[in-house]
Amino acid sequence: MDDDSVETDVVYLDYNATAPLRPEALEAILTAFHRVGNASSLHQAGRDAATRVDSARRQLADLLNCQPSEIIFTSGATEANNLALRATYACGGTLVTSAVEHPAILETARAITAGTSDDPVVLPVDKDGTLDLGALDAVLDRGDVSVVSVMLANNETGVLTDLAPIVKAAHAAGALVHSDATQFVGRLPLDFAELEVDLLSLSAHKFGGPQGVGALIVRRDTSLPYTPLLIGGGQERGWRAGTLNVAGIAGLGAAADAAQRQLKEEAVRVTALRDAFEAELIARVPDCVINGGRVARLPGVTSVTFPGVPADAILAAMPDVAASDGSACASGAPSPSHVLLAMGHSRDDADSTVRFSLGYATTRRDVERSVVAVARAVGRVRTLLAATA
Repeated sequence: MDDDSVETDVVYLDYNATAPLRPEALEAILTAFHRVGNASSLHQAGRDAATRVDSARRQLADLLNCQPSEIIFTSGATEANNLALRATYACGGTLVTSAVEHPAILETARAITAGTSDDPVVLPVDKDGTLDLGALDAVLDRGDVSVVSVMLANNETGVLTDLAPIVKAAHAAGALVHSDATQFVGRLPLDFAELEVDLLSLSAHKFGGPQGVGALIVRRDTSLPYTPLLIGGGQERGWRAGTLNVAGIAGLGAAADAAQRQLKEEAVRVTALRDAFEAELIARVPDCVINGGRVARLPGVTSVTFPGVPADAILAAMPDVAASDGSACASGAPSPSHVLLAMGHSRDDADSTVRFSLGYATTRRDVERSVVAVARAVGRVRTLLAATA
């Protein structure tokens, strides 16, 4: 395609912010919306609603290889993360996390330890975004850690965490382990039973379900003195009061089922598309830098630094490509990405970084169009900057 040709539809490369709703999820949601019934009611309409919830619980359990009874439905991963950290911290002891966690973890950790003498321990990462296991061991050796919370996949770079040594070390020290798996679920195989973490958080809209629904998975032999965030009825085994979002939960279940059926094939296909995107982009913009590119990453996720070119200007110069200048949850924040700073990037480089995230509906044509658009946008911004220097 010629660099100056234009297609009117937008290429969507922001799956880490939210994935397009899967057709199976939409159908399940609409079907549920056409029915009436509170899942806690005992009449037939209520039992029908409860059946939809139970079915979704089984579908999610099948995707994660966990027990349906281990699933607590929430409004999303942010609520699930809050529940997990508050419950585990209540056991007494130090809360340990990493410098590259989502704000739903870092801000919650700071909030629940505020006013105490036990600040959370925030572990460093190396230049690839990989956790410093030596620093973790040093903290665990103190013998006072209640929980270690480390994400499975970073939302900005896609860098994966090998949880096995973390879980082994934490459990040996008597600490619980929580993982924010929001970006991982539905993109790579996840075996909750084999992973051996105690708690795990997820959000439906990251793998093609609806926004506003997620889950906290709590291992069945984990006993926690939790205090619910919402006080009311006894829904979700007392963890989360309130009338269940039947349509949203049904959509989550349908998305989980669809993701599971295509998981391995989609992971291979999307990884190939991501690799092609990076190779073609480097060929057109040779000085761009792929962050975390030397270690294992999620399929479809690439964080690219364009030295000296502000990310917001690049995004404005390519309206036909939907991407992000970092985490959508931190959009508009005055400070640069805390993830990139923790990896040793300068503030200027962090401000010049764009995150592209591909997913189940991304095509080869999308990659071709987006590479042209990105390279053109970077060139235009650099020309403007040179002219005003």
